[in-house]
Amino acid sequence: MLRIQNFEGDVLFLDNKEQRVGAETMVGTPINGRTRQAFTVVNGGGHDLCPSSTPPSNAGSDYGVIEFTREDVEALLNEKAKRKDRFNYKERCENMMDYIKRLKVCIRWFQDLEMYYSLEQEKLKNSLEMTQKKCIEIELLLKIKEEELNSIITEMRRNCTSLQEKLIKEEMEKSAAVESLVKEREARLDIERSHSTLSEDLGRAQREMQSANQKIASLNEMYKRLQDYITSLQQYNGKLHSELSSVEDELKRVEKEKVSVVENITLLRGQLTVSVSSQEEAIKQKDVLATEVSSLRGELQQVRDERDRQLSQVQILSSELEKVKESTKHSSTELDSLTFKANDLEEKCSLKDNQIKALEEQLATAEKKLQVSDISAYETRTEYEGQQIFVNELQRRLADAEYKLIEGERLRKKLHNTILELKGNIRVFCRVRPLLADESCSTEGRIFSYPTSMETSGRAIDLAQNGQKHAFTFDKVFTPEASQEEVFVEISQLVQSALDGYKVCIFAYGQTGSGKTYTMMGRPGHPEEKGLIPRSLEQIFQTKQSQQPQGWKYEMQVSMLEIYNETIRDLISTTTRVENGTPGKQYTIKHDVNGNTQVSDLTVVDVHSAKEVAFLLNQAANSRSVGKTQMNEQSSRSHFVFTLRIYGVNESTDQQVQGVLNLIDLAGSERLSKSGSTGDRLKETQAINKSLSSLSDVIFALAKKEDHVPFRNSKLTYLLQPCLGGDSKTLMFVNISPDPSSVGESLCSLRFASRVNACEIGTPRRQTNGRSIESRLSYF
Repeated sequence: MLRIQNFEGDVLFLDNKEQRVGAETMVGTPINGRTRQAFTVVNGGGHDLCPSSTPPSNAGSDYGVIEFTREDVEALLNEKAKRKDRFNYKERCENMMDYIKRLKVCIRWFQDLEMYYSLEQEKLKNSLEMTQKKCIEIELLLKIKEEELNSIITEMRRNCTSLQEKLIKEEMEKSAAVESLVKEREARLDIERSHSTLSEDLGRAQREMQSANQKIASLNEMYKRLQDYITSLQQYNGKLHSELSSVEDELKRVEKEKVSVVENITLLRGQLTVSVSSQEEAIKQKDVLATEVSSLRGELQQVRDERDRQLSQVQILSSELEKVKESTKHSSTELDSLTFKANDLEEKCSLKDNQIKALEEQLATAEKKLQVSDISAYETRTEYEGQQIFVNELQRRLADAEYKLIEGERLRKKLHNTILELKGNIRVFCRVRPLLADESCSTEGRIFSYPTSMETSGRAIDLAQNGQKHAFTFDKVFTPEASQEEVFVEISQLVQSALDGYKVCIFAYGQTGSGKTYTMMGRPGHPEEKGLIPRSLEQIFQTKQSQQPQGWKYEMQVSMLEIYNETIRDLISTTTRVENGTPGKQYTIKHDVNGNTQVSDLTVVDVHSAKEVAFLLNQAANSRSVGKTQMNEQSSRSHFVFTLRIYGVNESTDQQVQGVLNLIDLAGSERLSKSGSTGDRLKETQAINKSLSSLSDVIFALAKKEDHVPFRNSKLTYLLQPCLGGDSKTLMFVNISPDPSSVGESLCSLRFASRVNACEIGTPRRQTNGRSIESRLSYF
């Protein structure tokens, strides 16, 4: 802050942040639509201000809107008065007036710049609110679409069930038709039996006719009546011929219909691949019916032949009557009997004709029923195929809606991260470790549940304690089934920010045995279970290789330390330390004016590949302080801090970035009643709980936005000061145990994480300045 006193005695203050605005942002940017002139007209590069010039007003000055750079402001502030004559007060007053006018112009310019920035901030806030509203509207639309699709799917399921019922009804009708055909066959067999008896009767009649031929010689007297009878027989024969012709026409029509039915059956057979078996049965039934029709034709042909024989017999009889006209005086009783027999035969023939017609009608109705059943089956099939196409379309639309939902969720996450960066909040991820083999795994003993609503899916967790439910919402919640890969995907963009020139800090918090070290380091010897630190390094070095064709070159340095009993230890130092805990060197923490934290005399190693860093990590893991307690066989007894310093330069654009990635594995909080610590373990537990209590005090102060934040109460909070109160991107993993016996500690951890998530630490700032002189210092 610069202090300037004007000629009226008022004190003016200029903020250092406004002084640091570079020439790119100060020159050429219009304020309220006005273009700016260079500062040379004010600072001696153009016309000098004469004493007679009118003072500048709020609307501008004689030189228009003037632009300032850092050099111009520093030159103006450091300008010394030219004293040719120290007793010439008039000249000194004029110089002072001139100087004051230029200061007023500078101050007015800063005021306009501040107003411009405030307007831009309001615009950004408005656009952010509009984006949030649009996100809410999109979520509502997605809910409505999902409900519509669910209703459509239920309707389609109802339609499918109704179609299945229709198919069952059609099958029942087909079975009924088959039964009717069986009955018709039985009736046809009865007719054949009656036909055989008739044929026997005809044989007997023929024999009687032969015997009657001998007696006809005596029937000359009955010649006239026989002639009339012959005439009537001829008329009846004509009727029979006409009936036979009509029957033949009917048979031809039936054959044509049969041909058309067969063609339709062949067409339907290709379309109804699903019901091939039923169609084959129908074809067999049709073949049987065709054989029956052919047998009926044979019967009709036999009747025709029989009639022809009767006609020939009548002709023979007429010829014999002509021959034996003289012997026609036979008894009329025999003639009456013959007439009665002939009438009986005619009645039997007419009865057979009626039976044949009835059978043909039954055959036609059976074929019609079969055709109708085939048509209904075809319609059912086409309707089913249409419904299947509609269901496929609905499934495609559902897939599109799910894809849009995923894209909306990605956009929501991106906007949420942008909002958090603008607000400066600490992001918090919650991870629940799986139950161990010796822990209770009953369903009644589960203390955590995960809401699945659209607003809180994947971000909420509920804890049940003594019948009371506690609900918490974080930026992300990982269930016990979540893999290391799924966890790393959520923080990969945050790790990428370190290469882009930001300060990034990720630290794990939780009670002893909750899985903090597993989350950060993983399980040794299992590549698929690598932790966040190895995966982050692999991503950084892969990105380094991919950006080389674009002109980027990176230099990276690694340092690792632990805070053990409020003492800093260098974990990759080549010098040995005393076994009892006192290091050979005393390390001090310092903060510079740029917000960086430096640890003096800390070993910093240049690295060029992920393998080199992995070797250093193994060395640090072997040097780290661990111990056995009743809660954990290998409990971390110190706070582990991994720092990767990144310096990048683009040779083609001369752009420089300087980022830092801090990955911290905090020691776990524990209760003495559960851990059973004694001796050195007791001292370690007290130091750990004290440092974590100091971290809680800092979080409380930040949440309440107090003027004083007690960062110096412990080495841990003092080391984390840039991450908790600076301009870095900070994320906290809260690890909790699902063991019902640890429900109290889990509830405390979740409450602490909620307070951390509500803290505002400032907007992250990208570092694009060059490398500092002390390049071998580890800083945050």
